[in-house]
Amino acid sequence: MFPQSLIALEEVQAGYDRPVVGPVCLHVAPGEVVALWGPNGCGKTTLLNAVGGGARVFSGSLRRRPGLRVAHQHQNPLPVHRVPLSGRELLGLTQADPRSLPVSVHSLLARRLSELSGGQLQFLQVWASLASPSALVLLDEPTNNVDPDGVALLEAALQARDPSRGFVIVSHDRRFVEAVATRLVELPRR
Repeated sequence: MFPQSLIALEEVQAGYDRPVVGPVCLHVAPGEVVALWGPNGCGKTTLLNAVGGGARVFSGSLRRRPGLRVAHQHQNPLPVHRVPLSGRELLGLTQADPRSLPVSVHSLLARRLSELSGGQLQFLQVWASLASPSALVLLDEPTNNVDPDGVALLEAALQARDPSRGFVIVSHDRRFVEAVATRLVELPRR
């Protein structure tokens, strides 16, 4: 593992019941925004889930900096139709600092998650990860269902990122990826 790396993947093959992605080598250092790119079905989300602990590593090694804290915004919004959480309570779960949120998010904090539109919920989940104290932030399709103003806010936040934090993003929005990524890692179709 490179001394400055937050995570290091060496020849990782990952999946759920069987490997669906890999072998992949990837290192993420503080200050980097690494975009995983490739066709649908190549394993981008699975690789992100392996880094976040939600998918199985079948072979290779995945090492994290000791004590590394990871925030993971998943591609599909939380199933919240029966969860009585407010936006403020969601931020509390991630220990996100509400003072660092854009003004457009403040109006969502008092509302129940089940009352939000898909785009509002996605936007709030992205900001819950970005405003958390995590050193590594995983964002899976963070622009899905988010309006252009929200995408612009997300771009600005990633461009003005804290240099002590690293980010791994998956997005099919090429313009967004080109605006924010410091490095592109292309995954081939299996």
